Amino acid sequence: MNILEIQKFFFEKGQTRNIDFRIEQLEMLKKAINSYEDQLLEALKNDLNKTSEEAFLTEIGPVYQEITHMIKHLPDWAKREKVKTAHSHTGSKGYIYHEPHGVCLIISPWNYPFQLAVAPLIGSIGGGNCSVLKPSELTPHTSAVLSKMLKEHFNEEYITVIEGDAETSQALLAQPFDYIFFTGSVAVGKKVMEAAAKHLTPVTLELGGKSPAIVDKTADLHLSAKRIAWGKFINAGQTCVAPDYVYVHQEVEQEFMRLLKKHIKQLYDQSWDKERYPTIVSKRHYERLVGFLDDGHIEIGGGVQEERLAIMPTVVTGVSWEAPVMQEEIFGPILPLFSYSDLNDVIVKIREMPSPLALYVFTESKDVEERCIHQLPFGGGCVNDTIMHLATPYLPFGGKGTSGMGAYHGHESFRSFTVKKSILKQTTKFDLPLRYKQGPLVMKLLRKLFMK
Repeated sequence: MNILEIQKFFFEKGQTRNIDFRIEQLEMLKKAINSYEDQLLEALKNDLNKTSEEAFLTEIGPVYQEITHMIKHLPDWAKREKVKTAHSHTGSKGYIYHEPHGVCLIISPWNYPFQLAVAPLIGSIGGGNCSVLKPSELTPHTSAVLSKMLKEHFNEEYITVIEGDAETSQALLAQPFDYIFFTGSVAVGKKVMEAAAKHLTPVTLELGGKSPAIVDKTADLHLSAKRIAWGKFINAGQTCVAPDYVYVHQEVEQEFMRLLKKHIKQLYDQSWDKERYPTIVSKRHYERLVGFLDDGHIEIGGGVQEERLAIMPTVVTGVSWEAPVMQEEIFGPILPLFSYSDLNDVIVKIREMPSPLALYVFTESKDVEERCIHQLPFGGGCVNDTIMHLATPYLPFGGKGTSGMGAYHGHESFRSFTVKKSILKQTTKFDLPLRYKQGPLVMKLLRKLFMK
């Protein structure tokens, strides 16, 4: 019996459907994370050279918050919903039940190897499912600690971790899971969807894309530069919603560049000098990123340390849209910068490209803000900030088009990991004869009934 069969057998016993059971498991998960916190911080340091502060801020802290939020609201979210009765259904009552999918497969990436594995797991637990978690082989220390932690606190028939490479993922995807949650690249996301289609398995795909930042001439340039520098270069730019490139109004371009250089220096020079700046996950990714440094003029940064697989926060200008750096998601600490004079040109250019996962607009103009929000396609984003929209459980997080499908976090996680089951409860006190009859009078009455 394989792990899918083991978990299906356990799921069919019905224990995971109990709300008290789900809350107990969420509390157990929070307790487990707390007891393994030091080991997780050490593992993240070993895999990506993340400092304890950055690792807690971006990996562990948001997970604690997500668990607390789920525990607080789960009893209400899981209640059946009574809906209105249509005129044509007099005597009946309609309800929506939130049912678990069953056994869920969660495939997580390497850039935030703890947070992006456990955040969907919280939704799966809250939804009443069993879970098989496949973490990334590119961050082996974190994957090993995660596996140890979950195996110590949960039975494999309920939650289990399967480590391995791409072949392991392919073998898992060949199985008829009830639901698949994948976070990763667009290319692999297509393969996941193709595999899921063979079993008609529903999927959530959290992908990526080239997320733009727009700096209007009315923007607070000091905060714009600081927040873009932080959002782009945290985790060495290996963030799916990091600003991938920046459009700056030409009237403020020089001042913005001056402030950007100032804030990059304040935020990252010391960590670079002390070799505390995050590293690139692999030699292959490092070499790809180093190749991008030749695609434009280096205005800020440009330093590399091959032995550490480290690249200094870098800003480039004079980049062609046909250059390799603009043909794929950068996913590293390299930021192309463009200037513009007319927002319409920016909107046209962004719309020509695949829909990004995020968009950031820095402006004090309501008109500019509204135009960017409504005229540009993207998954989510911020006005006058970067990245922070994904860190609140009160906002759903997800993409659009090639940047993904489906969403999670907070209530949206519960909704993603459950299925709405519609039930009509019909009265037996009377039986309307109209639906059984035919004739001109019946047609007249039916028309009147359904067109109210």
